[in-house]
Order: sequence, then structure tokens, then C-alpha cells
Amino acid sequence: MTGRTRHPAAHLANLDLNLLVALRELLRERNVTRAAARIGVSQPAASAALSRLRRHFDDELLVRARSGYRLSPLAMQLAEQVETVCAGAERLFATGTRFDPSTSRREFTLLMADYTIAVLGRHLSTAIGAQAPGVDLHVRLAREAFALDFAETITLIDGMVSPPVDRFELASVRSVELFTDRWVCIADAANPDVGDGITVEELAALPWVAPFQPDRGNPSGAPMSRQLRLFGIRPEIRVRVESYQAVPHLVAGTNRVALLQERLARQVADRLGLRVLPCPGDPEPIVERFWWHADRDGDPAHQWLRETVIAAASRL
Repeated sequence: MTGRTRHPAAHLANLDLNLLVALRELLRERNVTRAAARIGVSQPAASAALSRLRRHFDDELLVRARSGYRLSPLAMQLAEQVETVCAGAERLFATGTRFDPSTSRREFTLLMADYTIAVLGRHLSTAIGAQAPGVDLHVRLAREAFALDFAETITLIDGMVSPPVDRFELASVRSVELFTDRWVCIADAANPDVGDGITVEELAALPWVAPFQPDRGNPSGAPMSRQLRLFGIRPEIRVRVESYQAVPHLVAGTNRVALLQERLARQVADRLGLRVLPCPGDPEPIVERFWWHADRDGDPAHQWLRETVIAAASRL
């Protein structure tokens, strides 16, 4: 007689869902002691959880290395999945008609560029710390490629700060303007090829530092690259970097130039010895918006988050 096939719910019921949290923190910290502290259990309890996870997945997950532990190939696959599952579970069990930030233990996940963190991060972190000392913030760095799967990404996070892009304009997505900025040119103060002003022709002749430029031959969809196309120039890009904050450090002390957001440029110009110049022509304005999925509209916790982000931006 053939045995009865078990319903998937029966498999889920037999799982210890506490292991999800243990898996997330072990993969985040790559250290049993630190993971135990994050979870609020003893080190032996965290070690026992790791042993159970290793048996379940039939994999080491954390592999001993010279400087501690590294993730196994399977663990690297699990790392993104467990973040998504835990975030969804936290939202599910946090759903309710009331939200008290002063007592909440919720974690919010935000996606931002490192430029946005430099400009908005301190105000947002201060506001959350003051109003919601038990709330955790998980900030993921936005990469240019994430926009390719935006429709899926926005369902897995609490929100994103980014300029508007056509593919973000979906019926299921909401947004609100946070702040504006403008593009400026930066150069080392001692650069003999740059004076008190600069022309498009001069920019075209100088070597460049470019953020989020995938390779020298292919055009990029990154905001700075769009400005270069508006200028009608294809300058010699000598340094490519996956960061906005790194750009001024790679311009300082050289004959290179770059475009940068003015709010970020002004933060570092004096310390790095940089000259900040107006862009020639008529560059596009920078408009940073907060984006979230419409499914979050009725969540009181998310409403508080939105209001807190907007208030932090108003202080700029």
C-alpha cells in the first residue's frame, strides 16, 4: 500500500523556525559568539543551532579559514534567501493596527546608494535611534544592476532611496520626493589644467574618474554617465569605481576630474583639497525619492518609517 504524500504544510510545521534567525545571524556575522549575542542566546546554544543547520543542509556552511570563517558556496546562496524570508516573517508577525516605535523590535531594510548614506544617513540614524531605540536598520548598498529586477526587489525590502527611473514607475509602487541636489565638477585644487571655471571641451580632454561605469567600451545607465551623454562627450575614463563616496578620493592629488553630487562634494572638498566647479551647460537636476511597494501602505510601522525618512530629509 502506497504511503500518503505529506502536505507541504506538514513539512513546515516540523521545522524549527527559530533556526531561520540563527541561520541569518550566523551567515551575517560568520562568527558563533557574535551571532549568539545578536540572537540573545548562549554561545553553546548558537553552536548547537549551527550543528543542526549543518545536518539539515548537509553542508559546513561556515568553513574555517585563517582569519576566522568564510561562507561555503551553499551558504552564499542561502544568505540572500534567508534575509528575504526573515524580513517577510518579521513583517507578517509585526502586522497590526498599532505601532509603538518606543517599544518595537522590528527591523527595517532600506536600499540606498553610498551617496545617499553620506547625505541622509546621519539624520535618519539619529531620528530612528531617538524615537525607536529597539528598532534595527539594515541598509543595503544599491548597485546599478539592481534596477534590472526592481519589480521583485521592491517587494523584498521596506524602501529605497533613488532618483526616478522609468522602470520604477509601476502601478504597485509608491514614491515621495525627499531632497534635490545638482551635479558639480571636481578637480584637485593644484590641477594646472583646471581654473576657476571649466568648459565641456576642457572636460572632454581631461582624464576622468567615473562611478558605476561597467567597462570602457559600453555606455552605462548610471546617472553620471547620462550627464556625459548630454554633454556629448566620451572622455578618457582612467578610474572606474563602484562607489560615489570613493570618487573624490581618487580625484585628489591627480590631474583627473569627475562629476559628483554637490552635497557630497562639499562634505569632502576642503579635507581633500578639491576645487568644486559649476557644471557647464545645463545638467539634469538630481531628485532623490523614497520608493516602497503599495502592499506596505496600510502597515502602521511602515507609515512611521516613511514619515521618519521624510522628516530626516527635511533637515538637509
